[in-house]
Amino acid sequence: MKEDKSQDLDNENDQGEELYEHHKFIADKGQEVVRIDKFLMDRIPNTSRNKIQVAAKNGSILVGGKSVKQNYKVKPEDEISIVLPYPVRELELIPQDLPLDIHYEDDTLIVVNKQSNMVVHPGYGNYSGTLVNALVYHFENLPAKQDDYYGRPGLVHRLDKHTTGLMVVAKTEHALTHLAKQFYDRTTERKYHALVWGDVENDKGRIEGNLGRSLTNRKLMTVFPDGDHGKHAVTNYRVLERYGYVTLVECQLETGRTHQIRAHMKYIGHPLFNDLEYGGDKILKGTTFSKYKQFIENSFALLDGQALHAKTLGFEHPKTKKYMRFDSEIPEPFQKVLERWRTYLSGRN
Repeated sequence: MKEDKSQDLDNENDQGEELYEHHKFIADKGQEVVRIDKFLMDRIPNTSRNKIQVAAKNGSILVGGKSVKQNYKVKPEDEISIVLPYPVRELELIPQDLPLDIHYEDDTLIVVNKQSNMVVHPGYGNYSGTLVNALVYHFENLPAKQDDYYGRPGLVHRLDKHTTGLMVVAKTEHALTHLAKQFYDRTTERKYHALVWGDVENDKGRIEGNLGRSLTNRKLMTVFPDGDHGKHAVTNYRVLERYGYVTLVECQLETGRTHQIRAHMKYIGHPLFNDLEYGGDKILKGTTFSKYKQFIENSFALLDGQALHAKTLGFEHPKTKKYMRFDSEIPEPFQKVLERWRTYLSGRN
Protein backbone atom coordinates (compact mmCIF):
# COMPACT_ATOMS: atom_id res chain seq x y z
CA MET A 1 0.00 0.00 0.00
CA LYS A 2 1.45 3.33 -1.08
CA GLU A 3 0.66 6.60 0.65
CA ASP A 4 1.20 10.14 -0.57
CA LYS A 5 0.27 12.46 2.25
CA SER A 6 0.30 16.21 1.81
CA GLN A 7 -0.46 18.26 4.85
CA ASP A 8 -1.37 21.96 4.74
CA LEU A 9 -0.22 22.84 8.21
CA ASP A 10 2.90 24.34 9.67
CA ASN A 11 4.03 24.07 13.26
CA GLU A 12 4.51 27.83 13.58
CA ASN A 13 1.57 29.66 15.13
CA ASP A 14 1.80 32.92 13.15
CA GLN A 15 0.65 31.72 9.77
CA GLY A 16 -1.97 32.43 7.15
CA GLU A 17 -2.91 29.07 5.70
CA GLU A 18 -5.61 26.45 5.68
CA LEU A 19 -5.75 23.89 8.46
CA TYR A 20 -6.56 20.61 6.78
CA GLU A 21 -4.66 17.50 5.76
CA HIS A 22 -4.96 15.62 2.52
CA HIS A 23 -4.19 11.89 2.43
CA LYS A 24 -3.82 9.77 -0.69
CA PHE A 25 -3.58 5.98 -0.73
CA ILE A 26 -3.28 3.36 -3.44
CA ALA A 27 -4.52 -0.05 -2.31
CA ASP A 28 -2.16 -2.98 -2.87
CA LYS A 29 -2.79 -5.57 -5.59
CA GLY A 30 -3.48 -8.11 -2.85
CA GLN A 31 -5.80 -5.82 -0.85
CA GLU A 32 -8.62 -7.75 0.84
CA VAL A 33 -12.13 -6.36 0.39
CA VAL A 34 -12.87 -4.13 3.40
CA ARG A 35 -15.09 -1.16 4.23
CA ILE A 36 -13.39 2.12 3.41
CA ASP A 37 -13.92 3.59 6.88
CA LYS A 38 -12.02 0.66 8.41
CA PHE A 39 -9.34 0.90 5.70
CA LEU A 40 -8.76 4.58 6.53
CA MET A 41 -8.98 4.07 10.30
CA ASP A 42 -6.07 1.65 10.06
CA ARG A 43 -3.93 4.06 8.06
CA ILE A 44 -4.54 7.56 9.45
CA PRO A 45 -3.12 8.21 12.92
CA ASN A 46 -5.06 10.11 15.58
CA THR A 47 -8.42 9.88 13.86
CA SER A 48 -11.76 8.29 14.73
CA ARG A 49 -14.41 6.32 12.86
CA ASN A 50 -16.87 9.17 13.51
CA LYS A 51 -14.53 11.71 11.90
CA ILE A 52 -14.13 9.49 8.83
CA GLN A 53 -17.88 8.90 8.60
CA VAL A 54 -18.54 12.66 8.79
CA ALA A 55 -15.98 13.13 6.01
CA ALA A 56 -17.83 10.56 3.90
CA LYS A 57 -21.18 12.30 4.44
CA ASN A 58 -19.59 15.58 3.29
CA GLY A 59 -18.21 14.02 0.11
CA SER A 60 -14.62 14.29 1.35
CA ILE A 61 -13.67 10.65 0.61
CA LEU A 62 -12.93 9.96 -3.05
CA VAL A 63 -12.16 6.74 -4.90
CA GLY A 64 -10.94 7.28 -8.44
CA GLY A 65 -11.97 10.92 -8.14
CA LYS A 66 -15.59 10.16 -7.16
CA SER A 67 -17.05 10.55 -3.67
CA VAL A 68 -18.10 7.35 -1.87
CA LYS A 69 -20.01 6.47 1.29
CA GLN A 70 -18.41 5.01 4.41
CA ASN A 71 -19.60 1.47 3.57
CA TYR A 72 -17.83 1.42 0.19
CA LYS A 73 -15.72 -1.76 -0.16
CA VAL A 74 -12.08 -1.08 -1.02
CA LYS A 75 -10.75 -3.10 -3.95
CA PRO A 76 -7.17 -3.83 -5.05
CA GLU A 77 -5.39 -0.82 -6.62
CA ASP A 78 -8.17 1.63 -5.69
CA GLU A 79 -6.92 5.25 -5.61
CA ILE A 80 -8.31 6.74 -2.41
CA SER A 81 -8.09 10.30 -1.10
CA ILE A 82 -9.57 12.05 1.93
CA VAL A 83 -9.57 15.63 3.22
CA LEU A 84 -9.76 16.03 7.01
CA PRO A 85 -9.61 19.05 9.33
CA TYR A 86 -6.23 18.94 11.00
CA PRO A 87 -6.45 17.83 14.64
CA VAL A 88 -5.83 20.81 16.91
CA ARG A 89 -2.71 20.40 19.02
CA GLU A 90 -3.61 19.03 22.41
CA LEU A 91 -2.90 22.17 24.39
CA GLU A 92 -5.08 23.10 27.30
CA LEU A 93 -7.28 25.89 25.94
CA ILE A 94 -7.84 28.48 28.66
CA PRO A 95 -11.14 30.40 28.31
CA GLN A 96 -10.52 34.15 28.38
CA ASP A 97 -13.07 36.93 28.31
CA LEU A 98 -11.54 38.91 25.46
CA PRO A 99 -13.43 41.20 23.07
CA LEU A 100 -14.69 39.60 19.86
CA ASP A 101 -15.92 41.43 16.76
CA ILE A 102 -18.60 38.98 15.61
CA HIS A 103 -19.99 39.50 12.10
CA TYR A 104 -22.24 36.45 12.09
CA GLU A 105 -23.06 33.51 14.34
CA ASP A 106 -25.43 30.55 14.37
CA ASP A 107 -25.39 27.06 15.88
CA THR A 108 -23.00 25.81 13.17
CA LEU A 109 -20.30 28.45 12.75
CA ILE A 110 -19.10 31.92 13.66
CA VAL A 111 -17.52 34.63 11.49
CA VAL A 112 -15.23 37.01 13.37
CA ASN A 113 -13.22 40.07 12.39
CA LYS A 114 -9.77 39.46 13.88
CA GLN A 115 -7.98 42.43 15.35
CA SER A 116 -4.32 43.27 14.81
CA ASN A 117 -1.61 42.08 17.21
CA MET A 118 -3.60 38.94 18.03
CA VAL A 119 -2.33 35.41 17.45
CA VAL A 120 -5.04 32.98 16.32
CA HIS A 121 -4.13 29.82 18.23
CA PRO A 122 -2.11 29.15 21.42
CA GLY A 123 1.38 27.83 20.82
CA TYR A 124 4.98 28.31 21.83
CA GLY A 125 5.30 31.77 23.37
CA ASN A 126 1.57 32.49 23.04
CA TYR A 127 -0.41 30.36 25.48
CA SER A 128 -3.02 33.02 26.23
CA GLY A 129 -4.55 36.12 24.75
CA THR A 130 -5.28 34.42 21.43
CA LEU A 131 -8.42 34.40 19.32
CA VAL A 132 -9.03 30.76 20.27
CA ASN A 133 -8.87 31.61 23.99
CA ALA A 134 -11.57 34.23 23.38
CA LEU A 135 -13.70 31.82 21.32
CA VAL A 136 -13.49 29.04 23.94
CA TYR A 137 -14.84 31.47 26.55
CA HIS A 138 -17.56 32.65 24.17
CA PHE A 139 -18.64 29.11 23.25
CA GLU A 140 -18.73 27.97 26.87
CA ASN A 141 -21.04 30.85 27.76
CA LEU A 142 -23.57 30.28 24.99
CA PRO A 143 -27.06 29.33 26.27
CA ALA A 144 -27.08 25.95 24.49
CA LYS A 145 -24.81 23.74 22.44
CA GLN A 146 -25.62 21.48 19.52
CA ASP A 147 -25.44 17.70 19.95
CA ASP A 148 -22.48 17.52 17.58
CA TYR A 149 -20.64 20.47 19.17
CA TYR A 150 -16.96 20.06 18.32
CA GLY A 151 -15.79 20.89 21.83
CA ARG A 152 -13.34 23.58 20.76
CA PRO A 153 -13.16 26.19 18.01
CA GLY A 154 -12.81 24.38 14.67
CA LEU A 155 -10.14 26.19 12.66
CA VAL A 156 -9.88 25.69 8.91
CA HIS A 157 -7.69 28.73 8.17
CA ARG A 158 -5.65 31.32 10.03
CA LEU A 159 -4.42 34.88 9.72
CA ASP A 160 -0.98 36.16 10.69
CA LYS A 161 -0.64 37.94 14.02
CA HIS A 162 -0.71 41.44 12.53
CA THR A 163 -3.14 40.71 9.69
CA THR A 164 -6.67 41.87 10.44
CA GLY A 165 -9.94 40.69 8.98
CA LEU A 166 -12.53 37.97 8.53
CA MET A 167 -12.24 34.36 9.66
CA VAL A 168 -14.82 31.58 9.75
CA VAL A 169 -14.66 29.10 12.65
CA ALA A 170 -16.69 25.89 12.88
CA LYS A 171 -18.67 24.88 15.94
CA THR A 172 -19.56 21.32 14.90
CA GLU A 173 -17.69 18.33 13.48
CA HIS A 174 -19.87 18.42 10.37
CA ALA A 175 -19.18 22.13 9.75
CA LEU A 176 -15.46 21.67 10.34
CA THR A 177 -15.18 18.87 7.77
CA HIS A 178 -17.43 20.64 5.26
CA LEU A 179 -15.49 23.92 5.47
CA ALA A 180 -12.14 22.13 5.26
CA LYS A 181 -13.23 20.54 1.97
CA GLN A 182 -14.32 23.94 0.60
CA PHE A 183 -10.91 25.41 1.39
CA TYR A 184 -9.21 22.40 -0.17
CA ASP A 185 -11.41 22.58 -3.29
CA ARG A 186 -10.73 26.36 -3.51
CA THR A 187 -14.42 27.20 -3.68
CA THR A 188 -14.19 29.86 -0.95
CA GLU A 189 -13.82 33.55 -1.79
CA ARG A 190 -11.05 35.46 -0.02
CA LYS A 191 -10.10 39.03 -0.87
CA TYR A 192 -7.52 41.13 0.97
CA HIS A 193 -6.59 44.80 0.81
CA ALA A 194 -2.84 45.45 0.98
CA LEU A 195 -0.75 48.60 0.82
CA VAL A 196 2.48 47.81 -1.00
CA TRP A 197 5.66 49.72 -1.75
CA GLY A 198 6.13 51.09 -5.27
CA ASP A 199 3.89 52.05 -8.17
CA VAL A 200 2.59 48.66 -9.35
CA GLU A 201 3.05 48.64 -13.13
CA ASN A 202 -0.05 46.75 -14.27
CA ASP A 203 -3.62 47.42 -13.15
CA LYS A 204 -4.10 43.70 -12.56
CA GLY A 205 -1.94 40.61 -12.53
CA ARG A 206 -1.43 37.03 -11.44
CA ILE A 207 1.46 35.83 -9.29
CA GLU A 208 2.19 32.13 -9.58
CA GLY A 209 5.12 30.46 -7.90
CA ASN A 210 5.71 27.71 -5.36
CA LEU A 211 6.05 28.91 -1.77
CA GLY A 212 8.35 27.20 0.69
CA ARG A 213 10.53 27.86 3.71
CA SER A 214 13.45 30.14 2.97
CA LEU A 215 16.70 28.21 2.86
CA THR A 216 18.40 30.95 4.89
CA ASN A 217 15.66 31.94 7.35
CA ARG A 218 13.13 29.27 8.36
CA LYS A 219 10.68 31.88 9.70
CA LEU A 220 10.18 33.33 6.23
CA MET A 221 8.62 31.99 3.07
CA THR A 222 10.16 32.44 -0.34
CA VAL A 223 9.10 31.83 -3.94
CA PHE A 224 10.65 28.93 -5.84
CA PRO A 225 9.65 29.53 -9.48
CA ASP A 226 11.39 26.38 -10.69
CA GLY A 227 11.71 22.86 -9.32
CA ASP A 228 9.73 20.83 -6.82
CA HIS A 229 10.50 22.83 -3.66
CA GLY A 230 7.56 24.45 -1.88
CA LYS A 231 3.83 24.25 -2.58
CA HIS A 232 1.85 25.60 -5.53
CA ALA A 233 0.56 29.11 -4.77
CA VAL A 234 -1.46 31.62 -6.81
CA THR A 235 -2.38 35.22 -5.94
CA ASN A 236 -4.43 37.45 -8.24
CA TYR A 237 -4.26 41.21 -7.68
CA ARG A 238 -5.74 44.42 -9.00
CA VAL A 239 -4.84 48.04 -8.27
CA LEU A 240 -7.38 50.04 -6.24
CA GLU A 241 -5.51 53.32 -5.66
CA ARG A 242 -2.12 54.72 -6.60
CA TYR A 243 -0.20 57.10 -4.38
CA GLY A 244 3.01 57.34 -6.39
CA TYR A 245 5.42 55.70 -3.97
CA VAL A 246 2.93 53.12 -2.66
CA THR A 247 -0.12 51.34 -4.12
CA LEU A 248 -3.31 49.97 -2.57
CA VAL A 249 -4.12 46.60 -4.14
CA GLU A 250 -6.81 43.97 -3.74
CA CYS A 251 -5.42 40.42 -3.59
CA GLN A 252 -7.63 37.40 -4.23
CA LEU A 253 -6.28 34.04 -3.12
CA GLU A 254 -6.60 30.89 -5.19
CA THR A 255 -4.48 29.02 -2.64
CA GLY A 256 -3.85 29.79 1.02
CA ARG A 257 -0.20 29.25 1.83
CA THR A 258 1.81 30.55 4.74
CA HIS A 259 2.50 34.29 4.31
CA GLN A 260 1.32 33.97 0.70
CA ILE A 261 0.45 37.60 -0.10
CA ARG A 262 3.45 38.94 1.80
CA ALA A 263 5.93 36.64 0.04
CA HIS A 264 4.32 36.94 -3.40
CA MET A 265 4.23 40.75 -3.36
CA LYS A 266 7.86 40.90 -2.27
CA TYR A 267 8.71 38.47 -5.09
CA ILE A 268 7.38 40.92 -7.71
CA GLY A 269 9.23 43.82 -6.06
CA HIS A 270 6.41 45.30 -3.96
CA PRO A 271 6.77 44.34 -0.27
CA LEU A 272 3.87 45.24 2.01
CA PHE A 273 4.07 48.61 3.75
CA ASN A 274 5.54 48.21 7.28
CA ASP A 275 6.15 44.46 6.88
CA LEU A 276 9.00 43.81 9.29
CA GLU A 277 9.74 40.24 8.15
CA TYR A 278 9.67 40.92 4.41
CA GLY A 279 11.56 44.21 4.27
CA GLY A 280 8.68 46.65 4.05
CA ASP A 281 9.45 48.44 7.33
CA LYS A 282 11.93 50.86 5.77
CA ILE A 283 11.70 53.50 3.04
CA LEU A 284 11.86 51.67 -0.28
CA LYS A 285 10.49 54.41 -2.56
CA GLY A 286 10.33 58.19 -2.34
CA THR A 287 12.54 61.20 -1.70
CA THR A 288 15.54 61.82 0.55
CA PHE A 289 13.93 64.83 2.25
CA SER A 290 13.80 64.64 6.04
CA LYS A 291 10.15 65.75 5.93
CA TYR A 292 9.29 62.68 3.82
CA LYS A 293 11.26 60.43 6.15
CA GLN A 294 9.26 61.76 9.10
CA PHE A 295 6.01 61.26 7.17
CA ILE A 296 6.85 57.58 6.61
CA GLU A 297 7.95 56.99 10.22
CA ASN A 298 4.72 58.56 11.51
CA SER A 299 2.74 56.33 9.15
CA PHE A 300 4.62 53.22 10.33
CA ALA A 301 3.87 54.19 13.94
CA LEU A 302 0.12 53.92 13.27
CA LEU A 303 0.40 50.21 12.38
CA ASP A 304 1.31 47.17 14.50
CA GLY A 305 2.69 45.39 11.44
CA GLN A 306 2.07 44.90 7.74
CA ALA A 307 -0.79 46.82 6.09
CA LEU A 308 -2.90 43.77 5.21
CA HIS A 309 -6.60 43.21 5.86
CA ALA A 310 -8.77 40.16 5.02
CA LYS A 311 -11.71 42.19 3.74
CA THR A 312 -14.05 39.70 2.05
CA LEU A 313 -14.91 36.09 2.86
CA GLY A 314 -17.40 33.87 1.04
CA PHE A 315 -18.34 30.19 1.46
CA GLU A 316 -21.24 27.75 1.35
CA HIS A 317 -22.96 27.29 4.70
CA PRO A 318 -22.37 23.65 5.74
CA LYS A 319 -25.92 23.17 7.01
CA THR A 320 -28.20 25.34 4.84
CA LYS A 321 -26.01 25.04 1.70
CA LYS A 322 -26.67 28.76 1.13
CA TYR A 323 -23.76 30.84 -0.19
CA MET A 324 -22.71 33.43 2.38
CA ARG A 325 -20.51 36.45 1.68
CA PHE A 326 -19.17 38.85 4.29
CA ASP A 327 -17.36 42.16 3.93
CA SER A 328 -15.49 44.12 6.58
CA GLU A 329 -14.25 47.68 6.95
CA ILE A 330 -10.53 48.37 6.82
CA PRO A 331 -9.39 49.04 10.43
CA GLU A 332 -9.01 52.65 11.53
CA PRO A 333 -5.18 52.67 11.74
CA PHE A 334 -4.93 51.30 8.17
CA GLN A 335 -7.53 53.88 7.04
CA LYS A 336 -5.52 56.69 8.65
CA VAL A 337 -2.41 55.61 6.76
CA LEU A 338 -4.36 55.68 3.48
CA GLU A 339 -5.74 59.12 4.30
CA ARG A 340 -2.22 60.38 5.02
CA TRP A 341 -1.08 59.12 1.60
CA ARG A 342 -4.04 60.76 -0.14
CA THR A 343 -3.21 64.06 1.56
CA TYR A 344 0.47 63.68 0.67
CA LEU A 345 -0.36 62.94 -2.96
CA SER A 346 -2.73 65.92 -3.26
CA GLY A 347 -0.01 68.17 -1.83
CA ARG A 348 2.41 67.07 -4.56
CA ASN A 349 -0.05 67.74 -7.40
